[in-house]
Amino acid sequence: MKKTILIGLAVLVMASGGVALALSGSAQDRPAAAAIAQKQTTFAIENMTCATCPITVKKAMEGVTGVTAVSVDFAAKTARATYDPRRTNAAAIGAASTNAGYPARAVQN
Repeated sequence: MKKTILIGLAVLVMASGGVALALSGSAQDRPAAAAIAQKQTTFAIENMTCATCPITVKKAMEGVTGVTAVSVDFAAKTARATYDPRRTNAAAIGAASTNAGYPARAVQN
């Protein structure tokens, strides 16, 4: 009797491990799909006059829901935002920078 219970338990544990493995495989596919959905827009930024201005622009743009990355080039007076177009758009990202005192205009999608 004990042997039968142990064998049954071992089969159950192995089967549940297979289900967990199958579920984790499908979860790994989701980040790839999310990466495909990302969009990038470059913005011309006004009023950046000192080395700390890009920090404010970056934080303002990153604060928009759906934005996943922002890089600011002080010398070129531009910012490049990567975002999920299902959650936000270039106008909302530009508005966030503008509201922080640094008017932003989309120049490239």
